[in-house]
Amino acid sequence: MPASLPPSITLFDLSWHTPEGTPLFSDLNLSFGPERTGIVGRNGTGKTTLLRLIAGELRPTSGSIQASGALGIMRQDGHANAGTLADLFDAGSALAVLDRAERGLAEPDELAGADWTLPARIDAALARCGLSLEPDVPLAALSGGQRSRAALAALIFAEPDVLLLDEPTNNMDREGRRAVLDFIGGWRGSSIIVSHDRELLDTMDAIVELTALGATRYGGSYGAFRARKSTELEAARHDLATAERNRAETRRRAQQALERKARSDSNGRKRRAKGDQPKILMDAARGRAETSGGANARLRDARIEMAEDALSSARERIEVLQPLRMEMLTTDMPPGKTALRLTDVTGGYASERPVIRDLSLTLTGPERVAITGPNGSGKSTLLALIAGKLEPQSGTIDRLVPLAFLDQDLSLLVPDLSLRENFLHLNPHTDENHCRAALARFRFRAEDAHQRVGALSGGERLRAGLACTLGRPVPPALLILDEPTNHLDLDGMEALELALCAFDGALLVVSHDKRFLDRLAVQRSVELGCL
Repeated sequence: MPASLPPSITLFDLSWHTPEGTPLFSDLNLSFGPERTGIVGRNGTGKTTLLRLIAGELRPTSGSIQASGALGIMRQDGHANAGTLADLFDAGSALAVLDRAERGLAEPDELAGADWTLPARIDAALARCGLSLEPDVPLAALSGGQRSRAALAALIFAEPDVLLLDEPTNNMDREGRRAVLDFIGGWRGSSIIVSHDRELLDTMDAIVELTALGATRYGGSYGAFRARKSTELEAARHDLATAERNRAETRRRAQQALERKARSDSNGRKRRAKGDQPKILMDAARGRAETSGGANARLRDARIEMAEDALSSARERIEVLQPLRMEMLTTDMPPGKTALRLTDVTGGYASERPVIRDLSLTLTGPERVAITGPNGSGKSTLLALIAGKLEPQSGTIDRLVPLAFLDQDLSLLVPDLSLRENFLHLNPHTDENHCRAALARFRFRAEDAHQRVGALSGGERLRAGLACTLGRPVPPALLILDEPTNHLDLDGMEALELALCAFDGALLVVSHDKRFLDRLAVQRSVELGCL
């Protein structure tokens, strides 16, 4: 590629089907230039698959991809199997040569090929992501957020022309998120980023949305994209109302034409029975009526079919554009009711090193409290203690109202059971009607109830967990959530925010997403690591 030409990626009529033959997307035509492009869309629309196709890890079912410049991809969990930080950078052997050289043990041919700048370049890449680590540190010893930052640093180290990033801020604390945002903000090459992080998406130059209808490119940041989507939704609602009126009018006119023909046929039969006109004239008239009637029937059918197609198309647009909704039942939590009390609690998974020490906390009434702190400070451990999943080493925990706990893995759900079976398993004293009504409030209707939980996307599983807990005959007055937005798409995140804003019980939530916490109107925060 000539040095003067910027990197670019172009998709030509790109289609991809699952191994079972189900089409994920068809005939995509897109171009990506030297800018930051965010890829958004509901869970299951193929965002990660699109990145893997561009990276060459998957082959398209049809169509082609033309790419210029070196590509580097960061997958959501692509760093999980590497042993040490040096392995992540593919630098273990080269660093070992430098170590032997420093100890006077290197062979002459090793010294000839030694890269003495390697440690400094690795340190510089780590520093760009806010990390300072030794190359021999095991990745298993790092938090999830640190591993994600290290994976991004390894990608920077490879010096690609195009960054392909899949949820780069997932599992990161605020410091990690800020480091990633600063890096991407200063990146001068091309980047294609799948994300549901609205703060990150607000720094994009363009947004590409994947839907069941294909891919659409919007210039500007996520905020501009949402404004355009709102306008499109209003237009789609108008088109749907127009299509419904047109179908009703078409059917009304068709019925009127059928009634007129029936009256005309009846009059013709009566005249024929009277025999007051020559038979040849009567037969000719009947022939003309039958010919005309057949043509009119075909025209009516065509008009009805066109009206039905227009209505179906309008409904499909609404289904794609219509925001997801989750409906919460009231708990009638009184303002003065104490929901939870922790007194001098110490605990953790490693008894010799408890991560929670002498913590006291009280929730009163429909209070909203955020548990915050850096990766590894014990936020998830604290929630497990409160929910009774882990016993404290000392101190007391008084749970004074019914509670529901949704951890990051949604472990209350049995993957091999259907949604309906999970609901009835968790709520054994409910009946089928209550089960179906509760699932429907979280957009699981009719046959959706028979889906196996293990086959659901992360966002769908969260909805299922909320339906199975908040759908109880007496909903829990205390809801405990651990990183609930981690696997949600943007529509699901906004739906969850609206639902939780309407929840009138007490809420205890762990999240690194400041915008999410702001939307929930959190009243106070408990900062771990700074107690």
